[in-house]
Amino acid sequence: MKHGLILVCCTFLFLGCSGDGAEDTYLPEEENAQPLTPEVPATEKKELSYREATFAWITNMQQANGLLESAEYTNFVSLYDNSLAAIAFMLDGKAERAELIFDYFEAQMASELLQGSGGFFQFRDREGLEGSRTWMGDNAWLLIALNQYHELTGTQRYGVLATELESWLRSLQDQDGGLWGGFNEDGSQIPKVTEGIITAFNAVPGYDGFHIGILNFLREQRWESGQMLLLAQTEEARYQYALDLHSLGFLIFEDFPASALHESERYLNTQTATLSGVELQGYGFDEDRDVVWLEGTAQMALAFRQAGMLYKTEALMGHIEKAFIHSTIADGAKGLPYTANYGTNFGATPLWDHADSTPALSSSIWYIFAQHNFNPLVAGEAKNLPDHDKFWLPPVQ
Repeated sequence: MKHGLILVCCTFLFLGCSGDGAEDTYLPEEENAQPLTPEVPATEKKELSYREATFAWITNMQQANGLLESAEYTNFVSLYDNSLAAIAFMLDGKAERAELIFDYFEAQMASELLQGSGGFFQFRDREGLEGSRTWMGDNAWLLIALNQYHELTGTQRYGVLATELESWLRSLQDQDGGLWGGFNEDGSQIPKVTEGIITAFNAVPGYDGFHIGILNFLREQRWESGQMLLLAQTEEARYQYALDLHSLGFLIFEDFPASALHESERYLNTQTATLSGVELQGYGFDEDRDVVWLEGTAQMALAFRQAGMLYKTEALMGHIEKAFIHSTIADGAKGLPYTANYGTNFGATPLWDHADSTPALSSSIWYIFAQHNFNPLVAGEAKNLPDHDKFWLPPVQ
């Protein structure tokens, strides 16, 4: 069952996690799954402490200017991470903290979004300076957060900001229906990236020619009909598939095949967490399977929960919780690093130095979403697509 933000803010959903990490029971087959025990006081207490500790860390990361660094002591601020933080604050009943984030970007609208090639910078420092490139997907996430704020409050406080973001996203559409990914610092165009395109599909309200064009592009250029999977890219066979297209595809598109979630097994791997030395299982970015990507693993935990496969969610959540580390800026606060161990990002690019050793916003916030069974993409999900436009549906016999 999928929940809106207002409902979740009023009634938090807490479900038990197994947390035993037994290798031979991880992600069992559906028919062998054991029924969940509804009352496990010790587990409930443990989960509540993780939730409180995580929210405490996120809250302590917010600066006076409204921005949050992506990880401690990095002087690195991400538009995507701040958009997630705004949604998390609303989920925690702290809309005023989300407003601080929105106020910051609203103040930069004339100097960034409406200047030159448009869009907000993907990255900047903690003071908001040294901005670099305008990535379409992160701007789409800011619009998603604004849409949820307006739904939650029943206002249009940031209506102009939302409208201008929508206009910029629409301007990136090519004749084939795909969206260019934005612009690099040198003015060159960023290629069409599937993950960003489906996020923009969700972010832009309604269902019109913009959305139909995206679906046509995906059907023709980014869909593998045999396995019923979205493709990340078509040039290099080794990296045609990406974990987040399984989870986000399911969370974004109505009636998306749950088989895509089962196909994620191709990324499953076991690693030793860098800081704790504990062995845990989770998903990598791609089929290299050299790292447990905690953000992506939490996304899968949420997707499984939304699909009703709770036993898989519980197993994953137990493994994720093994990777929690203490904050160095706030007593009792905890967060999840971006990855459990050091390895490569999507493709063969090495991760940054602290990816496995410092609490990160994205992983920590997606853990919160999974724990609350809250789909942050739900506000843009109900587009009333006609069945003939849902190319992921099996053909009618």
